[in-house]
Amino acid sequence: MRLSRYFLPVLKENPSEAQIVSHRLMLRAGMIKQSSAGIYSWLPLGFKVLRKIEDIVHEEQQRAGHMPMLMPTIQSADLWHESGRYDAFGAEMLRIKDRHDREMLFTPTAEELITDIFRAHVGSYKDLPLTMYQIQWKFRDEIRPRFGVMRGREFYMKDGYNFDLTKEDALHAYNRHLVSYLRTYERMGLQAIPMRADSGAIGGDDTHEFLVLADTGESEVFYDSAVTDLTFGDRDIDYDDHAQCAAVMEEFTNLYARTDETHDAALFEQVPEDRRRIARGIEVGQIFYFGTKYSEALNAVVQGPDGKQSPVHMGSHGIGVSRLLGAIIEASHDDKGIIWPEGVTPFHCGIVNLKQGDEEADAACDALYASLTALGLEPLYDDRKERAGGKFATMDLIGLPWRITVGPRGLKNGVVELTSRRTGESIEMPPEDAVRKVADIYANL
Repeated sequence: MRLSRYFLPVLKENPSEAQIVSHRLMLRAGMIKQSSAGIYSWLPLGFKVLRKIEDIVHEEQQRAGHMPMLMPTIQSADLWHESGRYDAFGAEMLRIKDRHDREMLFTPTAEELITDIFRAHVGSYKDLPLTMYQIQWKFRDEIRPRFGVMRGREFYMKDGYNFDLTKEDALHAYNRHLVSYLRTYERMGLQAIPMRADSGAIGGDDTHEFLVLADTGESEVFYDSAVTDLTFGDRDIDYDDHAQCAAVMEEFTNLYARTDETHDAALFEQVPEDRRRIARGIEVGQIFYFGTKYSEALNAVVQGPDGKQSPVHMGSHGIGVSRLLGAIIEASHDDKGIIWPEGVTPFHCGIVNLKQGDEEADAACDALYASLTALGLEPLYDDRKERAGGKFATMDLIGLPWRITVGPRGLKNGVVELTSRRTGESIEMPPEDAVRKVADIYANL
């Protein structure tokens, strides 16, 4: 993409309404525009990153054997009356009526709807286990929406639901989701720590939240610092192997890590003093096992191998896709702007022409652009007739991991400059070597 043809309405000044780094930088980088309180339009750059995050979530969910689907954003209230949650959910649920005066609601979560789909089509244990998920817009009418996409009213979310014959099978689904989430977050350049949490309005006894440590996090967290040394890495996991998934679950949850709702001071005191940490965290996902709570309420039963009817065991599993974008920025930025991890960057590399209109510089930039594109990469070529300082400031603000700078002086020596946004380190090399270096970086992700 050539920047002269791209819609990128960057701001030079910090917006007064933005209280945290991610909100401020998303507005300044032209990624979002507020439509109303807690509701945003996603402009091209922001939408591009949102899709990158969504693609990773889809890939890891399907790697774990989960099937994608799509449910409506508007639900009938009838199912919620049947489950008993219509009044219990509270004022966060946006309740509406259609032209026939029927009670409807804008989806805050979809346990009832997915259970209704299940009970209509599944009647035998032979069809289990079953896990389906969607990535869909949700709405919760927060009393004080704030912090941009971190605490908005409308948000983009992956929500998945497992149906199993027994508690043992359902807990394997719980472990399987935890493993897939660990891989998902690491691919985005994040360390998201699973912490024992409160189930809230969803219900159930077993639940973990995944939190990214950040000073602006809304949750107070208590943890053993040894958990920050754990990495998922390139493990080859068989998601059908109960023991293997359980072992990973044990490894990542046996050290103390809890949100403030479930914090146990006595247990925390057993952690060696030099490893006790109290910090803030940003929630980016949560997994639940809630047994037969919804299947009993909505009569979602199957015939077991003994011929008897029994309610299925269920769990739900969410990832805040739009919230993740803000969390990544909170975890990866400096005073110049965003620093995107390679896994989610909107463009793989920036190209800066220091002398637009110079025949040799223009030709070199065009050649770099063509070479990177031919390798399946997406460069962003700043071909504007702007001063060099303005071009560098824009590239730093939008945070592309790598930048190739082209100027007449370097070209006389047969080199361009390749710069890492994260470290600031620059290396001069021939243009073809710069292309090869960038391609190798992304090939090894």
